Amino acid sequence: MQSTKQNWDAEDYANNSSAQTQWAQELISKLALQGSESLLDIGCGDGKITAQLAQILSAGRILGIDVSPRMIRLATERFPLTKYPNLSFLQMDATRIRLSQQFDVAFSSATLHWVEDHIAVLRGVRVCLKSGGKILLQMGGRGNAHEVFRSVQEVIRRLQWQGYFDDFSQPYHFYGPEEYEAWLSQSGFRTVRVELIPKDMQHQGEEGLRGWLRTTWFPYTDRLPAELRAAFVNEVVDAYTKQHPVDALGNTHVKMVRLEVEAYAL
Repeated sequence: MQSTKQNWDAEDYANNSSAQTQWAQELISKLALQGSESLLDIGCGDGKITAQLAQILSAGRILGIDVSPRMIRLATERFPLTKYPNLSFLQMDATRIRLSQQFDVAFSSATLHWVEDHIAVLRGVRVCLKSGGKILLQMGGRGNAHEVFRSVQEVIRRLQWQGYFDDFSQPYHFYGPEEYEAWLSQSGFRTVRVELIPKDMQHQGEEGLRGWLRTTWFPYTDRLPAELRAAFVNEVVDAYTKQHPVDALGNTHVKMVRLEVEAYAL
């Protein structure tokens, strides 16, 4: 599973993650940063959100971590220390956070649904978070992309594809408030709020939907020979748009659900 999580096409993701970027920017506004904080960005990806945070934290510092070496390499190239002296990146698994620095804030957007063991994440964060420090996390939550999953399962059941998915295990972990409130309590945090938030993810036509599927549903396509992956994605897009057609403005829509978590370290 660990190797699959690292198998990101960083450039392709950077070009097909506009919705994730928009939601992260909305989340940043909820941090109410003063500009001098130290911040840990968990699952920094290509670094563009981390760099935005670095600009806000003009008198602070920020560390972005990600399990994918490709993502860290791209982030370091695009946002070098010469231009962002308060920003650094480090390859690190979110379930194995081992940092000597102490942070005021831990932030994560569109990452932790890739992780099964959230207690390990929270305990690692708690160790490097100052007492009274804040966490603000957003990830896919219970019910996320349910209609896309239905289309994916429809395609997988077809004779051409079903043999590739023997013993396939779900790569995403969509939790709800009940689980998370218990985990926060067990990990040394005081809960402020844990809530499921519906979102409308839009893509530019079928091509935009293909780009999103190609870049974030690779645990499915990686099961296939390289020459069959595009055909599989096309069948999923066809199955989905039959039920959820492109709108009058040429956009596709996917009903998403985000789990948003705000808490303070005890």
